[in-house]
Amino acid sequence: MSKLTTLQAEFGRLQDEATAIHAAAKTEDRQLTEEEFAAATDLLDKSDAVKADIEAIQARDAQAARLSALDAWGDTVQPQVTPPAKLTPAAGGTPDAAGSQQPRFDGPYAFGKFLQAVAISDRRRGAPLDDRLSPMAATGLSEGIPSEGGFLVATDWANELIVEAYTNSIALNGGPGFPGVRRIPLSGNANGIKINTIDETNRAAGSRWGGVQAYWLDEAGTKTPTKPTFRQVELNVKKLIGLCYATDELLQDAAALEAVIRQAFAEEFAFQIQDAVIGGTGAGMPLGIKNASCLVSVAKENNQAADTIVTENIEKMYSRMKPTSVGNAVWLINQNCYPALFGMTLTVGTGGVPTWLPPGGLSQSPYGTLMGRPVVPIEQCESVGTVGDILFADLSQYLFCDKGTPESASSIHVQFTTDQTVFRFVYRCDGQPAQAAALTPFKGTSDTVSPFVALASRD
Repeated sequence: MSKLTTLQAEFGRLQDEATAIHAAAKTEDRQLTEEEFAAATDLLDKSDAVKADIEAIQARDAQAARLSALDAWGDTVQPQVTPPAKLTPAAGGTPDAAGSQQPRFDGPYAFGKFLQAVAISDRRRGAPLDDRLSPMAATGLSEGIPSEGGFLVATDWANELIVEAYTNSIALNGGPGFPGVRRIPLSGNANGIKINTIDETNRAAGSRWGGVQAYWLDEAGTKTPTKPTFRQVELNVKKLIGLCYATDELLQDAAALEAVIRQAFAEEFAFQIQDAVIGGTGAGMPLGIKNASCLVSVAKENNQAADTIVTENIEKMYSRMKPTSVGNAVWLINQNCYPALFGMTLTVGTGGVPTWLPPGGLSQSPYGTLMGRPVVPIEQCESVGTVGDILFADLSQYLFCDKGTPESASSIHVQFTTDQTVFRFVYRCDGQPAQAAALTPFKGTSDTVSPFVALASRD
C-alpha cells in the first residue's frame, strides 16, 4: 500500500471518529462533554495534519510529473552545485550522547557549507542524505511533506545570527553611555510572561509604590497600615518572519552564501525589531515607545516655525524625564534633525548665541551629547517636525522578551521557476514599556514625568 493511500485511509478514520462523537451527543439531545469536545478537537487537528501531508504528496507528485516532462525535452532542473564531501569521524566527528561519532560542518565558511548541503538535499530527493545533516533533521517545516522534511539551523549558528542582529540594533544593544532594552529570555514551552510591577502613577503622599506611606507618629499614637499596589505586564510572543533567497549561482560559493545570509538576516531583523520598539502598534507586534500610554509629549513653543527644534524644546524635554532615568537616557533622533539642532540658539540681549556647536566652530566634530546625554541618529525616528523625530528615552524601562534563537527552514518550491532556494527565519518576541502611565511628581505636579519623552508636532 502506498504512503498516499495509507494517509487517505487515516484521514477517513479520523474524520469518522470525530463525526461519531458529535452524532452520539446529537442522538442523546445534549451538548458535548468537556472530554468529548477535547477528543473531537484532537481528532480534527490530527486529520488536518494528515490532510496537509496528503496535499503535499499530491503536489510533489504533480511537480515530479512536470519535471519528467522537462527532462524528456533535455532540460535540467538540478543546480550546478558540488555536494560537500561527507565527513568521517576521523575527519572532524564529535561524539554524541551515546558515545558514537556524529559528523559536523567545520572550518572556514561552515555556515555557508551547511546551507549548501540543505539546498542540495532539498533538490535531490531520493539521493543519499549528507551525513552531516542527519543530527539536525527536523519535522514540520517547509519541505515537500510537512511532517517528514526540513532542517533546522544548528543552535550555535542561530545564536550567532541573533547576536549579530542585536549588535546592529541601538535599541536592543544600547551604546556608549546608555543601556539597551531590558531583555527577558523565555525558555521551555513558555510563549509569554507576566511580570509584576509597581502600579505607581503619582508621587504624592499615600500614592508612592501604589499606596506605601511612612509617617511621623506621636508617642502612643495609632499606627495606620499601608501596602503597595502591583499590576501585571503581560508579554506574549509575536512572530517576526525573515526570508532570504539564494540563487543557484550564489549556492555555488559557500563564502558568499554565508556572508549574504548573515548580513541580510542580521540587518533586517535588527531594523524591524528596533522599528517595533520605537513605533510598534502593539497589534501583532510589540508596543512601541511612540504609542505607549506613558509617553510624555512636550508642546512646541509659541510661534515656533515648522520643522524646527529650538533650545527651549530640549530644556523642557529634559525637565520631563523621570529623575531616576536621567542617567540612562539617550536622545534618539532622525538624521535630518541635525540642521535644526545646529541652528539652536539662546537669546542674549538683542541677539543670540549657538547652543549646540563645538569649540572651534563647524571645522570641528559636533558634540555627541545634549545636556550631557548621548545623541544617536536612527532610521526609525520620524522626519523633523513630526512627533517622534526626537525622543528622550531610557531604554532600560522597555521590557522585551524572546524565545532565544530563531526557528528556520528551507524550501526550493517558493521560487522554483527562478532557480532560487529560500531560507526562512522566524523570531518570536514581544515588548512594551514597563510603566503604564506618566508619573505625577511629588512637587511641581503640573508637569508629569516619564522614562520616554517626545516633542509635539511642529508642522
